[in-house]
Amino acid sequence: MTPTGAAPSRRPRKNRPATRGAAAFGAVCLLVAAWLLLVGTPGALADERDFRAAVACPPGAQGTRGADCLRTAAAHIDRADEVQGRKTPTYWLYLTESGGTSSRTRLHGSPREAPLAEPGTKVEVTYWRSQIRYVDFSSTRLSTNADPRGDYRLLCSLGLGLAFYGTAFLWGWYWMSRRSPPTLRAYPWQAAVTTTGALLLTLLGAVAPWFTGSIQAAFRLVASGTVVVLIACLTAAVVLKRRQHGDDTIGLTPAVPIEEEVIGGRVLGSTPYADSGGGFLVVGPGYLASTPDPTGSAYRREVPDTLTPVRVRPPYTTDPADRPDYGGRALVLECEDNGEEVLVVTRNKHMPTILGALRHPRTDGPALP
Repeated sequence: MTPTGAAPSRRPRKNRPATRGAAAFGAVCLLVAAWLLLVGTPGALADERDFRAAVACPPGAQGTRGADCLRTAAAHIDRADEVQGRKTPTYWLYLTESGGTSSRTRLHGSPREAPLAEPGTKVEVTYWRSQIRYVDFSSTRLSTNADPRGDYRLLCSLGLGLAFYGTAFLWGWYWMSRRSPPTLRAYPWQAAVTTTGALLLTLLGAVAPWFTGSIQAAFRLVASGTVVVLIACLTAAVVLKRRQHGDDTIGLTPAVPIEEEVIGGRVLGSTPYADSGGGFLVVGPGYLASTPDPTGSAYRREVPDTLTPVRVRPPYTTDPADRPDYGGRALVLECEDNGEEVLVVTRNKHMPTILGALRHPRTDGPALP
């Protein structure tokens, strides 16, 4: 057993394939992000600028479908087909132009909402670079899905999100491979702080283009948010480093159960009463037993009076591989039974009940937290 109050004396063995996989994944994310931010987004912005600067085609160029100018044609609606299975309603508008050319374009909304897209309705369609960019009804102009204005938002959002997400994986690989201190903790505070900060920055980068009016404003928002997140992470790191310095024993006040109840947990060890994967504990006044029965009625294995609790601690990487995790909310109670190590694992909220259920706290060594 790890002595109470002593720091781990060796660096846990690192999972090199996993860290290398994280590095490779992070590098791929950064490469994709670089293409989106350096190629895709500038291209979308250039198309938007060109479209905003476009003017109506001169009479001699009205028949040029791929022109950079705006070509307008009269048409009538043949039919409108709604697109099924999408949260945002859209529909295909099928048109026939005055010259007999048939085409279609996609619009947001429903054809049953104003302006009504009824067969035979006369409209005007405006082309730019061979695609219909907007449709003019009698009193309303609707932009199509081919309108390039704002297209940069999706590319920029993906690029910024992937940039922060990939950086988080690369930092995780670097920290685990080069900088991580010797620790047995399954969830060191350094990883928790950096992961939380990275997820916040990823979310910020993904939403910034949608809540700002320009790409410059989006980058200013991301820059400001990055400063705030870094300050918050540094503050949390200082607090957690001081709190977790030295012994990682967790002090809890035992809560003696009033009556029997069944909670999630396991008793791990080589003793006969250690469970074989049941996953439930029965606790009561002076009583603790493991069981595979979620009702606690059958196959109980009661722990004996010789079980002595030593301390409560966070999960370690050296714990048995079948130790339950409970989504990162597990706590471990180290116990001894005639020199044998026994671990009682449960959710953090249930550990005070486990402590209260044990009948004989240790009196010949370190005090029970």
